Amino acid sequence: MSNDAENDRIFKALSNFRRRNILDALKDHPQTTGALCDAFPDLDRCTVMQHLNVLEEADLIIVKRDGRERWNYLNPMPIKEIFDRWIGQYAGPTVDRLSRLKGQLEG
Repeated sequence: MSNDAENDRIFKALSNFRRRNILDALKDHPQTTGALCDAFPDLDRCTVMQHLNVLEEADLIIVKRDGRERWNYLNPMPIKEIFDRWIGQYAGPTVDRLSRLKGQLEG
């Protein structure tokens, strides 16, 4: 698969606020699918599973099965790669400019 196709899957997955909320729920520790369903009581289990499948296809989560449990782990690497490509190269100079501006305004 091309890099552009991979990026399209990642951006599509991240475009939905529910999937971003699921990723937020996974950022501190992995969770079972049942725990994620409990964390989002306004969604039925089938909907949570659909969102998890989109995230897995985009490689934003890694799924490990342990018996009947399905453990979902955040995979931050695709997000880091997007950051490096689209934000990282601009962040350094921008932070420097903001720092200088802050110094001028305070000085």
